[in-house]
Amino acid sequence: MSEHPGKPRKPTWVIDKERARRAGAAETVWLFGLHAVRDALANPAREKLRLVVTRNALDRLGDLHGTAPEIADPRTFAKAVPLASDSVHQGAALEVKPLKWGGLSEVVLRQAPGERRPLLVALDRVTDPHNIGAILRSAEVFGARAVIAPARHSAPETGALAKTASGALERQPYLRVPNLAEALTQLKNMGFTLIGLDGTGDRPLPELLAALPGRAVCLVLGAEGPGMRDLTMKSCDHVARIPFAADFGSLNVSNAAAVGLYAASMA
Repeated sequence: MSEHPGKPRKPTWVIDKERARRAGAAETVWLFGLHAVRDALANPAREKLRLVVTRNALDRLGDLHGTAPEIADPRTFAKAVPLASDSVHQGAALEVKPLKWGGLSEVVLRQAPGERRPLLVALDRVTDPHNIGAILRSAEVFGARAVIAPARHSAPETGALAKTASGALERQPYLRVPNLAEALTQLKNMGFTLIGLDGTGDRPLPELLAALPGRAVCLVLGAEGPGMRDLTMKSCDHVARIPFAADFGSLNVSNAAAVGLYAASMA
């Protein structure tokens, strides 16, 4: 017998959505390392929950922007915060809520300062937080509007990602979308040309970009090894390759993204 006679039962998908929303609201991230913590403290959009530091780290952090610190003994720091044993925390850790960048169209249609052409990066199943952190750093350097990845099968915000990004996570939009193929279709409708980067590409990237002067571009990269999924590659308007001086294989995905971003930002 129902606990609430006469009350209609919610559909399963509604219950699952509500649970996911509650889980997302409860999710927190521990950032670590002086640079990552300092930049997060300076970010007014970042919700800070708990700052744990040693005396030495406190002196080196500078302005805490109103966040009250908890002072920890260096010898017991690892017990005070839930970090992996190999985390290079430098005596500073900050618990935060994940950043909320807004919807896809809201972010990607926002002009980036000093951009030569509208530029995006889309990642298909890139799960290594160090790779994504490095890509976020390159995206910021070369003026990309956002880095886009699927919510599943991509690295979420983590301390390791933030540390590798060297502060870029606080400034460079990182959007994890429910469905990458649908997001790529939306980008096409917004006027972006999708260029997949793959060793099988029929044109060198610089040559292709030269034929698209000023065009809004989204560079699409797949994970190392498997590369882009078939559906992702089929969604691309072009598939280009980065020309190599010798036949030695392929670049790490974060290096390929950096090269592609540089080429696109200068073409």
